[in-house]
Amino acid sequence: MNINVGIIGFGTVGTGTVKILLQNGPLIKERTGLNINIKRVADLDITRDRGVSLPSEVLTTRAEDILMDPEIDIVVELIGGIHPAKEFIMEALERGKHVVTANKALLATEGEDIFRKAKQRGLLIGFEASVAGGIPIIKVLREALVANNILSVYGIINGTSNYILTKMSEDSMDFHEALQRAQEKGYAEADPTFDIEGIDSAHKLTLLASLAFGIPLAYNSIYTEGISHLKAEDITFAEELGYKIKLLAIAKKVDREVELRVHPTMIPQGYLLSKVDGVLNAVYVVGDAVGETLYYGRGAGALPTGSAVVADIVDIASVIAGRCMPPRSHIPETTDLRIKPHEEVECMYYFRFSAIDKPGVLSKISGILGAHEISIASVIQKGRRVGKAVPLVLLTHRAREADVQKALREINQLDVVEGETVLIRVESEE
Repeated sequence: MNINVGIIGFGTVGTGTVKILLQNGPLIKERTGLNINIKRVADLDITRDRGVSLPSEVLTTRAEDILMDPEIDIVVELIGGIHPAKEFIMEALERGKHVVTANKALLATEGEDIFRKAKQRGLLIGFEASVAGGIPIIKVLREALVANNILSVYGIINGTSNYILTKMSEDSMDFHEALQRAQEKGYAEADPTFDIEGIDSAHKLTLLASLAFGIPLAYNSIYTEGISHLKAEDITFAEELGYKIKLLAIAKKVDREVELRVHPTMIPQGYLLSKVDGVLNAVYVVGDAVGETLYYGRGAGALPTGSAVVADIVDIASVIAGRCMPPRSHIPETTDLRIKPHEEVECMYYFRFSAIDKPGVLSKISGILGAHEISIASVIQKGRRVGKAVPLVLLTHRAREADVQKALREINQLDVVEGETVLIRVESEE
């Protein structure tokens, strides 16, 4: 059976998708009996050499040539951004076409409209490529683990930040040097804000949490913090305490509440996630039946992400051909679960104070912490500079975020503490 596909966007992922369809089309047909035909590819620039050959009549600079074509069954949106990507997708759905997209920012912030429209029209939205590139984590959550009550999801789902933290750890680089190295290698954009400030990870966590817990898209409820404030000394102190620092996307369900947060996190060096380095991604999922599972691989790039796009195309083509039931792809609009406010979250904490080296300083700090029901698990003080500021590192037992913030506001006002305290949350079994 022939399935006609129109691709809007012929950039990195679009090129990877086309390459896979051309090179592995015979393999896909052999395995599925489906012939995936690239009927049209639209991009503003159709003259640049992308290392892949398409007939000139397939290429167009007008997305409308795809959206208006009644023979096209599936529209693949790969231009990114919010507008005009949303308008293209909504028009495709209005015209009865299924959609595949890699656009996590669009789905996280505008997805309610898109999924509602698809549901009304009885159409499918494929979005495997929107999270963790070539790792099939969307399929895992909505199909492979459908028999499980998902308890928690932890993800290293931004390769840029993971590369930066790896360089800071392995090569003792400061943040800005590691960021520059990432940009030189093409791992970071000229404007890396979405990556280093956790925004990209929060977009992806929005989708993972919705699938894992059956909640509406909750991007605006995710506490988001990036890695740009971290210093090389924090990496060193963490390692001395037996931890690695990762930008972690965390979704946990406890009773009828869900925690959603993205922030630098210290995790024990013995945990598998702590060993995920460079630009690689990993998602750790705990289900009540299956237990602990880990999904690991390349989270970006033309071919890994293109692989996920093609997988969605084949899944939808199989539904069109009547070969299988449609996957669970619609996002719920209501839930009886409560998104837990960040100030109510409890975890362990790492603090780095710049404290004056003189008697009584630790007792002042610990006294304030104790008054807010925060107990100290360990202390590191490096060097002696009597009368001068030195790093003072504390690791706490479990404490409540609101209490921690109140305590730090008081501590930062002490005349024996200089500057703002560095705080890193810790995920570990005490």
